[in-house]
Amino acid sequence: MTTTAVYTGRFAPSPTGPLHEGSLLAALASCLEARAHNGRWLLRMEDVDAPRTQPGAADHILRQLEAFGFEWDGEVLWQSQRLEAYQHSLDQLCQRGLAYPCGCSRREIADSALRAPDGSLRYPGTCREGLPAGRSPRAWRCRTDAALIEWQDALQGLQHERLAESTGDFVLLRADGQFAYQLAVVVDDAWQGVTHIVRGADLLDSTGRQYHLQRLLELPHPAWTHLPVLTNAAGEKLSKQTLAAPIESTRAADQLAMALRRLGQPAPAGLEAEGLAAVWAWARANWSLARIPRQRTLAPAAPNPD
Repeated sequence: MTTTAVYTGRFAPSPTGPLHEGSLLAALASCLEARAHNGRWLLRMEDVDAPRTQPGAADHILRQLEAFGFEWDGEVLWQSQRLEAYQHSLDQLCQRGLAYPCGCSRREIADSALRAPDGSLRYPGTCREGLPAGRSPRAWRCRTDAALIEWQDALQGLQHERLAESTGDFVLLRADGQFAYQLAVVVDDAWQGVTHIVRGADLLDSTGRQYHLQRLLELPHPAWTHLPVLTNAAGEKLSKQTLAAPIESTRAADQLAMALRRLGQPAPAGLEAEGLAAVWAWARANWSLARIPRQRTLAPAAPNPD
């Protein structure tokens, strides 16, 4: 496992489609924050969810990043090549009684009367004390408890959660044999020595589960920064599921400058006309995390560059 005191950030896209403007915000902010600290910026391809991975999407993402002038340190880490590491961590949790097999179907969980305070489904703990008679394992879950989890987010402020109330015991290995995002991201962040995570606020609600896993696996807690996510005209987060348009390499300077302004950076009007290298040079010289709006979403309208 890598251990380092050097600021280490990362960008970790899922190859389920091309990068869009929302992805660009996360890539740009995480990269600039790492460079501002004279740190490393790593690239990880989160292709652990094989059914959702689109053929050719990973290569397309790499070409998009290169066309926009991004430069990362070291080789790309592919989660699909890390399955043994995830299994090892799951085995550790099982041996210590911190994870267990679950025989419940999605329908059975959906029919449960248990709800989290926000109305979302909460696992009722049906298999917590052992599989019911006649059931076989479908998934493996992580045990949670009622302890208060607290962490400080650089933009969103103090966060707190009690997992027993919000999610209940959560999935680590799915019924289809795919390792869950929560386990993979925790194992990989520790392996790569990631010290700071800059990502979209749509992932803020998963941080408590990751914090819990880091504690159980005796892994370090990185510092978190959750950026406001870009929404469409309907108020939905820009994503591949909402058919967000891909970023265009032919408009790299324009879209990079727009991303800076959306992140609260006062890029001067006309900067994009000077070319991609000029946009990057200004961004590196003037980047400030403190200027990023302290909110969870950004309206689709472009900020005024003046």
